[in-house]
Amino acid sequence: MNNYPKLIAECSLHHITKASISVMCVLMCITSCGKTQRVSSQSDIEKTEWGYEAKNGPQVWAQLSPEYFLCAEGRHQSPIDLVNPTPTKLPPIPYNYRPTSMNIRNTGHTIEVACPEGSWIEVDSTRYQLLQFHFHAPSEHTVAGKPFDMEAHFVHKSEDGTLAVVGLLIESGRHKFEFDPIWSHLPTAPGETQRIENVTEDGSLIIDPRFMFSPNDQVRDVAPSRFGNYYRYEGSLTTPPCSEGVQWIVLTTPIEMSEAQIAAFKAIIHDNNRPVQPLNGRKLLVNSTKDE
Repeated sequence: MNNYPKLIAECSLHHITKASISVMCVLMCITSCGKTQRVSSQSDIEKTEWGYEAKNGPQVWAQLSPEYFLCAEGRHQSPIDLVNPTPTKLPPIPYNYRPTSMNIRNTGHTIEVACPEGSWIEVDSTRYQLLQFHFHAPSEHTVAGKPFDMEAHFVHKSEDGTLAVVGLLIESGRHKFEFDPIWSHLPTAPGETQRIENVTEDGSLIIDPRFMFSPNDQVRDVAPSRFGNYYRYEGSLTTPPCSEGVQWIVLTTPIEMSEAQIAAFKAIIHDNNRPVQPLNGRKLLVNSTKDE
């Protein structure tokens, strides 16, 4: 009888200890499972990189990251089919592009030429500095359903962060000598960068964007200084995150590149074009005043 209280206490302690261990095991399991799920999710995010293949291409961009939601849900997306535009008297767009040294980089998605400060365009009284230009093959914009062999995008940014992009359509034809300094230094490996210095006295190897926009049959002693014939609409970036509010100016007259020039680019980068997107009630304007 004297040992009975002690026995009861020991039994109670035994049950309490077992219960505590059981609770601790459950908590450890929950914590462990939670950590495993988070690591797996982070690993999946790290492995996803947008691109142009079926597994990571335009149809699934929005699924690769929450930041890319506009690629699926945006209503003002680019590129578009340039068809049935409204003829409008649009003002010429002045530009000031300077010949200069530039870095040419293979981003893995395109060939991009980074531009130092000093070159600009002016749209609706707002000045946009040229940041870079890059290429797509085939073209991203189409004209009445017709794609072109390539398209160049000249990306500009204003002081308030707004973007304006000049699109230049490219079709197969005669050799375009103005692109030779870039084409002779095309970086072939993703991440590779080539630098072109503006140092030669005879004018060779100078990148001069001013003459890139002129059709091949137009020979000028003085570089043009404004865009007169162009389509105009409000759209987005054509790559993730597909940000909207981009002012698009697509020149109505394409330039030509030789088959060899086009093939040289496609040997490194090809099929890097996003399909055309619905217009969704946006205004597509065209100015073709022949005063460029």
